[in-house]
Amino acid sequence: TEIYTLSLHDALPISPHQGRPAGQASAVDPGRQRQVVEAFLGALRDGDFEALVAVLDPDVLLRDDSAGLPGGASLMRGARAVGAHALGFSRSAKFVEPALVDGAVGLAIVPQGRLMGALGFTFSGGKITEIDMISAPERLREVDLAAPGP
Repeated sequence: TEIYTLSLHDALPISPHQGRPAGQASAVDPGRQRQVVEAFLGALRDGDFEALVAVLDPDVLLRDDSAGLPGGASLMRGARAVGAHALGFSRSAKFVEPALVDGAVGLAIVPQGRLMGALGFTFSGGKITEIDMISAPERLREVDLAAPGP
């Protein structure tokens, strides 16, 4: 699997070394972050709700910049609600690839090699505590994709 580097210039202020809002320390090492994101993606591709919920913090917060959540909302909270919403994209998960989002482990949505969205994650205690869905065209225009060096 290829890893892409994404630079999100218009995203929320995120520390490039921690992949979370500035000023908040990460409690999970990058290797563990990668394992959690791979488990999230595997569960999404398999349509496995329980495995998906298992990697989400019970109070996980989902932010969607397109306001594409139910009722036009831009925020959703709770592992079961976020997991159920994510499973709605299970069939599209074949277009999702591991990525580095502002230097932190994340996912890129790249059908036929065209960037359609990105997911940035915040971690604590080995679980995903926040997900930032970035799909608004004005934000995606600022996303740079590059394969990392060897």
